[in-house]
Amino acid sequence: MSNTIAVGIQWGDEGKGKIVDLLTPEVDIVARFQGGPNAGHTLVIGDKKTVLNHIPSGVLHDDTLCLIGNGTVVDPFRLVEEMDMLIAAGIPVAERLKISDRCQLILPYHRALDAAREAAKGEGKIGTTGKGIGPCYEDKTARRGIRLVDLTSPDLDARIDANLEYVNFMLTQYLNAAPVNRADVEVALDLAKARLLPLAADVPLILQKRIKAGDSVLYEGAQGSMLDVDHGTYPFVTSSNTVAGAALAGLGVGPGQVDAVLGICKAYTTRVGSGPFPTELYNAEGMCDAENAGKHMAEKGQEFGATTGRPRRTGWFDAPVVQHAVRINGVTGLAITKLDVLDGLAEVKLCVAYELDGVRLESMPSCCHQLDKLVPVYESMPGWSESTFGATSFDQIPERAKALLRRIEEVCECPVRMLSTGPDRDHIIHL
Repeated sequence: MSNTIAVGIQWGDEGKGKIVDLLTPEVDIVARFQGGPNAGHTLVIGDKKTVLNHIPSGVLHDDTLCLIGNGTVVDPFRLVEEMDMLIAAGIPVAERLKISDRCQLILPYHRALDAAREAAKGEGKIGTTGKGIGPCYEDKTARRGIRLVDLTSPDLDARIDANLEYVNFMLTQYLNAAPVNRADVEVALDLAKARLLPLAADVPLILQKRIKAGDSVLYEGAQGSMLDVDHGTYPFVTSSNTVAGAALAGLGVGPGQVDAVLGICKAYTTRVGSGPFPTELYNAEGMCDAENAGKHMAEKGQEFGATTGRPRRTGWFDAPVVQHAVRINGVTGLAITKLDVLDGLAEVKLCVAYELDGVRLESMPSCCHQLDKLVPVYESMPGWSESTFGATSFDQIPERAKALLRRIEEVCECPVRMLSTGPDRDHIIHL
């Protein structure tokens, strides 16, 4: 397999974990390039479900090297918990995992600041996971972050003291929240020193040597393209660049070391948390379309966040969203997941454009206020009663479902290369 970047091209939760897991046997290395423990990849192998937050999905495979790149932010507690879960299941994590020594560490004061800010915003909250990812990326940009390699620095104590002084002032004087104790931070630092430092490595050097030797790499992102801090529905976005280009900076590789970009999306659309969602039909607050298609998607698709457990908002496939993502990622092929969730619907709709104040738009506006006012322009297609669940051949797909896929290819100007028809590894069709 060529060196490929796998990215979600909606608002996350597209099924990246399964797709990466399927592609892993064809590559030598799986490398994670951004995000933190706010990303959850759910893998179903036989009757066992595994949820990974930090560690690349490829860790479940023998002879696969997994890398966590400098573009990620790492929570020592969460990562060690994940490592121990895998070790208890017989996975030799220490033999398969390396962590960039340039990774930023999420510390207790990041989580405290994240939670206090969201609470202070009330109804205007962004909808973060509260795991400290945003404040950690802020510290990175402000050049006060603590990297894995900094655990060996002689000025570590002084830097922690300065960070705590700043954060505790913000917590107590501005956000009316409790301060963070130094002892809690020390526990996190000691854990990182004991368990993570032994796995620290020069990731760009590893990648350069292995690629030169002919090894192939699967570059794995987190979240979705519409949550990209630059190209997503700002400010309702994550704190990092989630698009394919972030793989270069987040791992220390060059453009010549990437051959293809696989864009992963559902046959419908979901979103967790706040923010614009033009094709939304259903959410946890009870919003529901007259035909109950959105509720059908939520229930049949078991739409709950792998990391947070939060119910996802659901709606029809939004082609302008996917078109936008195809452009900004340079997607060369689509992997469409959860086609089976649409089984049994009498009608299936596809948003092909928007209207804003009576004017037809073929692409997504950048302004969040305009996004809230968009009216989807739908094409209606007949649904199908046959089951696609577990199909492993395109011949098993009903003609009406094939028609939907062909129309998605036409509108999004990108070929469908993979089709997922269920959660298991073998519920897949290669096209």
